Amino acid sequence: MTSSVRPRVGRPLLALLAALAVLIAVAPTVLAEADEPIALDDGWSFVEDPGDEGVGAGRATGGGEGWQEVSVPHVMLPEPVEENMPGTVGWYRTTFEGPESEDGRGWAVRFGSVRREATVWLNGREIATNRDPYTPFTVPLDGLRQGEDNTLVVRVDGRKGPEPREGWWNWGGIVRPVALEPLGRVEYEGAAVMSDVSCNEGGELCDARVLVDGWVRNRTDRPQTPQVDVELRRPEEEDEIAARGGARAPTIAPGERARVRFEVPVAGPLDLWAPETPDLYGATVETSLGDEVQDVHTQRVGLRQADVRDGLLHLNGRVAELRGASIQEDVPGRGPALTDEDIERTVSRLKALNANVTRAHYLLDQRLLDRFDEEGILVWSQAPVYHRDDLLVDPERRDFELQSVRGTVLAARKHPSVITHSVANELNSWPDDLETTGDFLRRAADLTDDLDPTLPLSVDILSYPDIEKQELYDRFDLLGINSYYGWYAGKPDRSTADLADLEPYLRAMNEKYPEHALVLTEFGAESTYSGSPQDKETYEFQVQYIRDNLEIVDRLPFMNGAIYWTLREFAVKPDWDGGAEREGVERDGIHRKALITYDGQPKPAWDVTQAMFASTPLYRGGASREAVLIGPVGGGPPAWRGLALALGAVGLILALIALDLWCMRDIWRSRRGTGGAGGGQPVHGVNLTVMTSPSRIT
Repeated sequence: MTSSVRPRVGRPLLALLAALAVLIAVAPTVLAEADEPIALDDGWSFVEDPGDEGVGAGRATGGGEGWQEVSVPHVMLPEPVEENMPGTVGWYRTTFEGPESEDGRGWAVRFGSVRREATVWLNGREIATNRDPYTPFTVPLDGLRQGEDNTLVVRVDGRKGPEPREGWWNWGGIVRPVALEPLGRVEYEGAAVMSDVSCNEGGELCDARVLVDGWVRNRTDRPQTPQVDVELRRPEEEDEIAARGGARAPTIAPGERARVRFEVPVAGPLDLWAPETPDLYGATVETSLGDEVQDVHTQRVGLRQADVRDGLLHLNGRVAELRGASIQEDVPGRGPALTDEDIERTVSRLKALNANVTRAHYLLDQRLLDRFDEEGILVWSQAPVYHRDDLLVDPERRDFELQSVRGTVLAARKHPSVITHSVANELNSWPDDLETTGDFLRRAADLTDDLDPTLPLSVDILSYPDIEKQELYDRFDLLGINSYYGWYAGKPDRSTADLADLEPYLRAMNEKYPEHALVLTEFGAESTYSGSPQDKETYEFQVQYIRDNLEIVDRLPFMNGAIYWTLREFAVKPDWDGGAEREGVERDGIHRKALITYDGQPKPAWDVTQAMFASTPLYRGGASREAVLIGPVGGGPPAWRGLALALGAVGLILALIALDLWCMRDIWRSRRGTGGAGGGQPVHGVNLTVMTSPSRIT
């Protein structure tokens, strides 16, 4: 099926208000359903255990003295002062009434992120451990007492030495939301509905499918043959079905699981997701035994294509020009334990900067990714494998880092804002000659391509000059180039001290890797005071440095963009000096390359970067974006929310009239015999893949 892309035309205002009114009316009922996830962010207590004596003191059962009430997300040591960098051990507990469920069903607890290591007890019995500090994990609550109080306890070990190397502060705690999730007799673990779109050059004609992927687990005591079905509903038109299909799993033994992957064509016309039109379809994935639905996953799906053609990154068939700033999840007093207001502030700042892309060194909070989906901000997603060549020598550590890549991709692949999966950042520059690093990169590329074949693969590399072509990089589609030419001196035999050497370096990279898309994924200069533009660490030097780097990227037709490091300052190791090497200057462990200070004030470079981003169109040959500050830089939620609330009252008054008009529209359509877009006809899935595996996704 090939379809024209649906034009962006305004839907009738009354119809939109009616839809909103209906949504508001039914939302409380939907949220009250017993099989919905239950937020578990309140009702927690915390006690620090710097001597790691809690097990002997009865902390695992929730006992002992000194517990203090907290809410999660939460960090154990909120101040980034030198004595806190090594981290600590702490205990969290909460008591909740066990939700009711039918025989054979159950509940699990899902943690968005616990830094660094977590051990979980339920009612005094240890039920799980997790060592990955940056990816979500789910723990079945075996032994949950339904209708009675249950005590959940988490021991968090936030201690870290020099390794693993990280370019950010060693925060520890339950730093992302926690929720109870229902479990059916069979469940579809890791379920994702991914966009599989193919557009011609220019994007006028596109073919769309959705790729459904996950692992069906049998939680019963007998073999089962489950069915997985997906339904896709159009943006703003939930009564119109754009795709419907399914696949049957093989017979699965008790406690085992099988992979079920299938594709379903999407009926046109298509509403493509893009930064300028972030349309989101609604998807529901149901896993059933016979006629009984056991497991339900809901997701918003953006139909978009990100691919590399002839050495250039394309978005929906058009050459993309990325301009943006990286972020760290770090707020003064809370570190990565972001509030909803922190999420909104980050989004509004990126929008105000005229950024169309962002990046981080680890998987971002799902709340941030959800908002980037909604606002059309692209994400260069990356696993937290940073400067780890020495650790990768150990086979067990390589396996651990591969599991981190796996967890990152599984959590990111649901989001249309994610346009690439980067498997590592700044590993050794000669992976062809370093067997263990090369082994990791090959396996990480294969793993990522298997988990999400719809997106280009990437790896972020150091920009030392005169390094021969590395054959391993042929496994990747995108190369992220971290460049500090003109800031750091580099190595004695591979100097990066002169910014004038950046352009020749980029041209040489294009000659070595002509089929790869190249993006400047990092560049930046510290700034803390006003002075001469020739002096490093002045605001004036930073302004000129940003201007020069962006101008270099602008005039190289093979470059696909630049991402500044970073949007806002963040905490790093206490002895961080930033590269300016000014003698006699006291350092405070805050990374000062950002456009916004740690306490939220824009630097002079903000205005220059904002204007230059606005002057570069998202698509090559397109019109420039208008340079408009969208809300105050240090502001909270967008100002339009107040207006939206006022309009909501008017919408409720007009809802009944709008519903009548909406119904008359359907009657008029039926009389003409046209039906809705796609006709509501089911389209059945194809290309079923099933694989068996006893392991569990966490």
